[in-house]
Amino acid sequence: MTDTLTLCRPDDWHLHFRDGAILAETVPVTARVFRRAIVMPNLTPPVTTVAQAEAYRQRIVPHIPAGVEFEPLMVLYLTDQTPVEEVERAAASGFVHAFKLYPAGATTNSDSGVTDPSRIAHLYEAMEKHDVPLLVHGEVTEAEIDVFDREKVFIDRYLTDIRRRFPALRIVFEHVTTGEAVDFVKESGDATAATVTPQHLMMNRNDLLVGGVRPHNYCLPVLKRRTHQERIQQAVLEGHPRFFLGTDSAPHARDKKEAACGCAGCYSARAALPLYATFLERHGALDKLEGFASHFGADFYRLPRNPDTVTLRRDPWAVPQQVRAAGEELVPFLAGETLPWSVAP
Repeated sequence: MTDTLTLCRPDDWHLHFRDGAILAETVPVTARVFRRAIVMPNLTPPVTTVAQAEAYRQRIVPHIPAGVEFEPLMVLYLTDQTPVEEVERAAASGFVHAFKLYPAGATTNSDSGVTDPSRIAHLYEAMEKHDVPLLVHGEVTEAEIDVFDREKVFIDRYLTDIRRRFPALRIVFEHVTTGEAVDFVKESGDATAATVTPQHLMMNRNDLLVGGVRPHNYCLPVLKRRTHQERIQQAVLEGHPRFFLGTDSAPHARDKKEAACGCAGCYSARAALPLYATFLERHGALDKLEGFASHFGADFYRLPRNPDTVTLRRDPWAVPQQVRAAGEELVPFLAGETLPWSVAP
């Protein structure tokens, strides 16, 4: 049994920093471990232009701890009105690395999202032409479709056709939650990848609903049944090179989670790398951590692997019960749980 594990410094390929005073919490806890992070653009109002992305980046940078190398990788939010010219500007910017497709109403701050993903083919064509990845929140939103089926329906209704029509467009299926999504990524070839969250690896819908509703395990897409969880686990445990780390860490104030209509999102950033290490070790696959966390995402985004390293040590620690940030209380994912791994200072 190893007591330390040193690996190429990882990246987080799906992350919510939010905006304003909470950046003083969210940016440092990620930057001290990860070298880069794909920063989600679903602010209020959303980040829809290169100019807005640069302004947001400038609000993030002052919160990077002194002496720490960290690069926020910016993303633009697609709308029905996004002009083709914005794709060209993004490709030329050097700091915008993708566009995010939120179906309107699918998740937090997605009301300005795309109302019909089949009607923005001109934007997919431009992204393919300029080699700008498309990041997908893969769910339909119609009220009559069961929440546990929305990912599969999105694949069948939209994503299969987008993949067929634009074969060179790089697509990241974000936070996959179903066996159907795993199959889609595996079968779609080298231009299709997926991010995997700690909650979808470590939990299923029993962890959300059995014995009482657990609001801090509530996220979107919602946790699915165990058979889907096992399919996601299998892809990671086999070291498939197109499934990589993306925490989808998404902070919400405690009173917004523990509410009659609670917000979706798990704040996992403070424990992210130990969480993945804990899962992999439990399954005898700790040797898969470096590829999953440090290599596969960089390779897919066509960015260099990081030259520096991070070390995990076998030093049990308890995830904080709560965190104060921006004058509010946050409850981290798996609050109070003891993890066997910690990040060496």
